[in-house]
Amino acid sequence: MMILLCFLLLIPIFAEAAPLVPIPNINIGVEAAANPKDVAMSLQILFTLTVLTLAPSILIMMTSFTRIIVVLSFLRSALATQQMPPNQVLVGLALFITFFTMSPYLEQVNKDGLQPYLAGTINQETAMTAALKPMRTFMFKQTRENDLALFVNLSEGPRPNSPDDVPTMTLIPSFIISELKTAFQIGFLIYIPFIVVDMVVASTLMSMGMMMVPPAMISLPFKLLLFILVDGWHLIISSLIASFH
Repeated sequence: MMILLCFLLLIPIFAEAAPLVPIPNINIGVEAAANPKDVAMSLQILFTLTVLTLAPSILIMMTSFTRIIVVLSFLRSALATQQMPPNQVLVGLALFITFFTMSPYLEQVNKDGLQPYLAGTINQETAMTAALKPMRTFMFKQTRENDLALFVNLSEGPRPNSPDDVPTMTLIPSFIISELKTAFQIGFLIYIPFIVVDMVVASTLMSMGMMMVPPAMISLPFKLLLFILVDGWHLIISSLIASFH
């Protein structure tokens, strides 16, 4: 009680000794635009905020992340391990594998687009074009011709004579569905050995008359053992990375 009383008595002394720190006053308001320049500036700010909000999704869809995370999700479902590995682990692993596979293209983006723009040797439009070029090269390598033709026909635009004539807004959805198809093909191959294990365990339990025992509970240790014996993580990751070359 005495300690609390002494502390309360010393507060005014500390307050007088402490320097006064000015507290900033921030005002955010909405006012009517006085001229067309204000309207253009407001629209530019709105567009910038929209791009910043969607930037993570845009960047993820233009990289190898889609295929990797879908394949890892198929692997967890095939193992029937519920939430193991957790979503945070799968997403983190997919992100780092994405950085690894995309590093040559990201280095080119930094060299041809970002660094010259920061140095002031090129303008913003030229920097965007230079940065987008390696990403388009990557997407063209992974996009199937049929998927690209689908969106070119749906766009009802002029038929492109070269890859440079294909709009980026047409290339991105073509790349995404190509990635999903490839990921589903890899997922099908992952499921096959685990389905065989499930069928063997279910047939064995049925022949032994153990109808009330869930086959999934018995087959899970055998699937984990099979995955460990074949060094499953090494096979999956090496196959994923090799599929981008």
